This record gives sequence, C-alpha cells and structure tokens, in this order.
Amino acid sequence: MQDSPRGKASAKLAEFLTQANHNIALVREQNIQFTPALLRENLNKLAAFMTCKPEVNYIADKAWQLDGRIIAARVYSPAPHSALPVVVHFHGGGHMCGSVALYDPICRQLASTAQCVVISVEYRLAPEYPYPAGLEDCEHALRHYAEVLEDVAFIAGPCIMGDSAGGAICTSLSERSLADPTLDIRKQILIYPSVDYTMASASYESNGAGFLLETPRVKWYFEQYFQDAALDTEKVRAASPLHGRIGSGLPETLIFTAGCDPLRDEGRAYAEALQCAGVKVEHHGLEDMIHAYMLLHDLVAEECLRTYEHIARFIKAV
Repeated sequence: MQDSPRGKASAKLAEFLTQANHNIALVREQNIQFTPALLRENLNKLAAFMTCKPEVNYIADKAWQLDGRIIAARVYSPAPHSALPVVVHFHGGGHMCGSVALYDPICRQLASTAQCVVISVEYRLAPEYPYPAGLEDCEHALRHYAEVLEDVAFIAGPCIMGDSAGGAICTSLSERSLADPTLDIRKQILIYPSVDYTMASASYESNGAGFLLETPRVKWYFEQYFQDAALDTEKVRAASPLHGRIGSGLPETLIFTAGCDPLRDEGRAYAEALQCAGVKVEHHGLEDMIHAYMLLHDLVAEECLRTYEHIARFIKAV
C-alpha cells in the first residue's frame, strides 16, 4: 500500500476541530448510534459557518416533473439576460445528508465569482432512497437542465460540479457519458470527491480520525446508500468511478483534494488515472484543509475564495 502520511490541519481550524473531536468523543462515550436524522442535523449545523451569502440577481426554485414525483432545483444567475455558462451542481453529504438549502451560500458564491448559471439539484437521499435513486435523479437533471432555464439566458453545454458524494455523482455521470454521447458534459469540477466506495485508500487509516469526517462514519454512509449490496464487494467496486471505465473521452476535470481528509488518496488516484488516460486534468491539493472545508467558509475564507477563483478560471477557459 502506498505511503500515506497523516495531514496537518491549518491553525485556523484548531478550535473548530477541538470542539468537533470533543463532541465525537461524547457520542462514543454515551454510545449514541448514528441515525439519518442525527447526521443530517449535524451537517446542517455547518450553515452557521457560511454567513457570506452574496446577492445574486436571479434566484428561483424550479422542478422537473416526472411520473408521480418531482425533482426540485434552485437556479441562480448573476445576469439572467446574458448568456452565461451553466454549472449543474450536486451537493455533498454522504448520499444521505445535505440539501439545496444548506448549499445555498456556496451556489450564490459560485454564481457570483464564476459569473455562471448554477442549477442546484435536490436529488433523493438514502436510506429512504438507496443507490442508484439519487444518481438517476441527477442524470435526469443533467439531461433536461434547459427545462428549468426558461427565464434565464445561457450557453449550451453544461459543466457539472460536486463535493464529496456530489463528486461521486459527477464522476459516475462522466463514466456513463463514455458509453452514451447524448449525456453532454463539457467539464467536471470535483471538490474532495468520493470515487471509491471500497474505501481501500491508505488515507482512511492515516486521516480517518480527528479531522471531522471519520472513517466509521463514511462506512456507515455507504451502508445506508448500498444497503444489502454494501456486503457485495464486486457490486460496490463496480459502482466506484475509480475502478470503472476511465478513458480519454471523459470530460476535462478540475479536482481539489484536502490533505487532512480520509478521501484524499482516492481523489489523488482519480486525478492520476485521468492523466494517464489522456484526459486534461487540473489538480489542486490544499494540504492543510479538512473534508468539507467549503462548508466552513467563515473559518477558512481565503482558501474557499481561492477555490472559487480556480473554478471561475476553469469554467471560462476554452
């Protein structure tokens, strides 16, 4: 197994991590079990660290109508009468947490900084809707993105973006696009993506405790997502983009990894695999950041804004 040194977190995160680790220890001491409600509530608490909410000229809640249900979305445009690039955004949260509402500050900042149209997708979550329900929702949203942009000027040919589980969704859709050219993806933007559900990377050991996202919680997320199939190694591996088809036809990729993240090594490995396949890749490693640093904007504003600026340049580049 490749050497995987433990990360060293920024001093900006010291107080936050001390409190987070104290809370995690209390949960263990009191033998409190993971539940969807508890983890969703805990993730939503990170909204307190995203007080920067740029004004955006156009924000509207939209939806795709399917047989018997809808897929909700929120659309952002800083200049709705100007044709701007489109980013279809899939939030993180382990496939079972997160929401359009939680990620509203991120989508506002993205639309504002990158001067793009953002479509934030409210896909179905596990365990109520296990794999591949959320992925199928996101594919529908990508295929029919123009249907929610009837009031907004845009440039055809969307980019896709996601963090953590949202990165898994992006890379899964990109893999599907190799076999189906009608699945149009101009570029993909991945922030500390989850790309290997087998959890085989060494950073699950080196960074698996003390940095907010801990290895047992990731394992529990995946058990809720795959349910009975979580015990089938081959099925889990087959669902993992890192172990799937990686060819030169994959979209140009921008990827960010965090040095203090259990998912760090698989993100690096995915970037390397794309490069070996001849895909144009831009990789930025923020070595003193933790998983979910984009949800901690008030603590690490400089790093977050630098991430948005990289995204803006990547979207605009021909």
